[in-house]
Amino acid sequence: MQAAGYDLGDLPEGPGALEGLGEALLKTLKGQEEPRTVSRGTQGINALGAGPAAQWGVQPAAAEVSPQHLRDLLTFPHTWGPTEWGPIPYLPDEDALVRRMERQWGNLLSYRGINSTTRGTLLVPGVQLGKLWIGIQPLLGLEGDPMRLLFERDLTPHPQYAAAYKWLQQDYGADAVIHFGMHGTVEWLPGSPLGNTGLSWSDVLLGPLPNVYLYAANNPSESIIAKRRGYGTIISHNVPPYGRAGLYKQLTILRDLLSDVRGDPNSVGALKDAIAGNVEASGLQADCPLREGEEMSAEQAAAVGDEEFLEWCDRLYIYLQTLENRLFSEGLHILGAPPSTSQMAQYLGAYYGDALPSEAVEVLAEGQGAERARAALEKAWRQPAARPAEAPADASQLLKEAESIRSLLLRNREELSGLLNALDGAWVPPEAGGDLLRDGPGVLPTGRNIHALDPYRMPGPAAEARGAAAAEAILTAHREQNNGAYPETVAINLWGLDAIKTKGESVGMVLHMVGARPVKEGTGRIARYELIPLEEMNGRPRVDCLCNMSGIFRDAFQNVVELLDDLFARAAAANEPEHMNFIRKHARDLERQGVTSGNTARLFSNPAGDYGSMVNERVGAGNWENSEELGDTWAARNAFSYGKGGERGVARPEVLQTLLGSCERVVQEIDSVEYGLTDIQEYYANTGALVAAAKNARKGKNVGCSIIETYGKKVEPKELEEVLRLEYRSKLLNPRWAQAMAAQGSGGAYEISTRMTALLGWGGTVGYTDSFAWDQAADTYVLDPEMAAQLRASNPQAFRNVLGRCLEAHGRGMWQPNEEMIDKLRKMYGEMDDELEGVK
Repeated sequence: MQAAGYDLGDLPEGPGALEGLGEALLKTLKGQEEPRTVSRGTQGINALGAGPAAQWGVQPAAAEVSPQHLRDLLTFPHTWGPTEWGPIPYLPDEDALVRRMERQWGNLLSYRGINSTTRGTLLVPGVQLGKLWIGIQPLLGLEGDPMRLLFERDLTPHPQYAAAYKWLQQDYGADAVIHFGMHGTVEWLPGSPLGNTGLSWSDVLLGPLPNVYLYAANNPSESIIAKRRGYGTIISHNVPPYGRAGLYKQLTILRDLLSDVRGDPNSVGALKDAIAGNVEASGLQADCPLREGEEMSAEQAAAVGDEEFLEWCDRLYIYLQTLENRLFSEGLHILGAPPSTSQMAQYLGAYYGDALPSEAVEVLAEGQGAERARAALEKAWRQPAARPAEAPADASQLLKEAESIRSLLLRNREELSGLLNALDGAWVPPEAGGDLLRDGPGVLPTGRNIHALDPYRMPGPAAEARGAAAAEAILTAHREQNNGAYPETVAINLWGLDAIKTKGESVGMVLHMVGARPVKEGTGRIARYELIPLEEMNGRPRVDCLCNMSGIFRDAFQNVVELLDDLFARAAAANEPEHMNFIRKHARDLERQGVTSGNTARLFSNPAGDYGSMVNERVGAGNWENSEELGDTWAARNAFSYGKGGERGVARPEVLQTLLGSCERVVQEIDSVEYGLTDIQEYYANTGALVAAAKNARKGKNVGCSIIETYGKKVEPKELEEVLRLEYRSKLLNPRWAQAMAAQGSGGAYEISTRMTALLGWGGTVGYTDSFAWDQAADTYVLDPEMAAQLRASNPQAFRNVLGRCLEAHGRGMWQPNEEMIDKLRKMYGEMDDELEGVK
């Protein structure tokens, strides 16, 4: 920005001159949030100064907004419309926004709440570099009381949130705003879900202010909300490089022991105890049982015959290979920074897998060209046995594509030029959003204004086929576990992000479960989903589907919602035996209960214009007692039906509860290596809480959960707990992942902290309480003095959360460490509390 002519004060120039500025800014801004500083207003901010950021010329730049001034800022003009016509009578009253806010927060003139000073003004903290003002987006302020969101449809932002944006617009006079990183909150504020009105809070607070929004390239779905409701010009950025999980600690020892026993089967007797002991120490008993329902232990190892033990060792070895080769995102992406040679090799290696040998990948990553890469490839594949089955007969096109991907990744620099173009009001080239691993090089380069897909062609042909394959695999696995019986109802999560990235694979799953296919009109758009005759379904029944929609799916794909609603209505009316059509069976059951209106409703979400289950808010605040309560929270937030005609968020809790009562399985799609079940709060808050809600309705009966990882070529379902264990071993508990994330400073510490909260969330919703996960997390982030010191220095709030979640897990009975560990955790938590409160 400075090179482009922006006034950033007297920033030093030269290589490395700005190193450390980002972390210093974050520390300064976090310091401004301390309650005692806030209470003193701008005087407290000025006394605090710019802290460690002062050496770069950063200045404190906070403001106070009086309650009366906020009322004035939120009041419409006294006269509306062109003066020659006078006021327009059907427009809202001039104080409509003020009255709505005061209904929730009380009289603004006497309000004392979030970021209020002792004088009753509202503090907007921030710092300044020349003419660049920097601040942290205000919190929504409802985490401490999430139950309000269950029942209050007319939610408004709190007064300080509104004051911050209105101050930026009208008092500070900003020419543009940059929202840095997905996703913020202003575009999610209540209002019209599709197009803002003048009473939508997103419109009220952003107004005409140009909004440049930096967003991950692999998240086109949420970026649509930022465009539609936040008026954002999106500038995409790349995702971090992909790493292989590898093995560590006991897992490495275990691999070596297995290699020994596989190489010399006669050594099995001498190594049984060591292998079984390391399996127990690693918590692998459930992942690799000796027999179904029988976990391996030292006693089992001693009793079992050598031949059976060796067969089990082979299965265990295959599992370790799967874990070792599992992909994860390593660290965080630096905006505008092209990949280093090693990072380039990680991107290319993850994309091509076994199709290109590592020797060729390294040559390509170094930029030596396709010919040298071909020589490395031919050398590696000289022996026929070394050539993988998926390797192409002619590698020319593969190597050419790899060179192209390398060139596109080097254009990460355009993330910064795209940002500057947007600030200049210039054209930002569009590009399809997506994931390199799944969608290919068409999603590159970054620095683009990303877009999604045509919703009238969902699902696409490939998505329909993959969705059908996934659904069939889920049904097959379920029948194997249930004596050949089909599930009557399956809950499938329809998420906007998944649907956009996969072109509608989750919709394809629903169609296969029900027994339906798309019918297209002449233009190629889908006109309806028609029922496949039972005689073409190989003797299986139509499985009922409870479709839980994210707010984005509900809003962005209204046409798909209507087509699915029509499909369920026709399935319920089909003249077919109930034992072959569970949709009809359940609709007639509801009729017999007196529910005649909405008995075919199958598409549920939050109230119109609202987003989220609020389960993560409850877990974040520690405001819950048990999984039943979290399941009830999910059900209360998702009891609203959508479909054709006037079915736009109609409350149908009795239909939802009936469907949950027959729900035997929940299905969740994972479309990205970067964000899996353990990485973000939304998965446990929706998938986990949906499982809890179904268990509530089924009076504690088991509810299965199938996870489909669709970023690879195969669509094999796995059970929820299996995927959780795989993810925790490959990411949070993996020293390589931990070190890469901690090296990113404050942001990396925050990411570690959120994953500890998610670990607690999975325990709360589905009872995931594997002790090895908590044991190894504590070993990695608390008991390792170097790691603990690094987290504490870079982000003390995040480190306190890590400690707090460990203590909370113990208090809730999820983890049973020894008393010495608990005493140490309590002592460290107390020290962090004192440090953050300024006691020492």
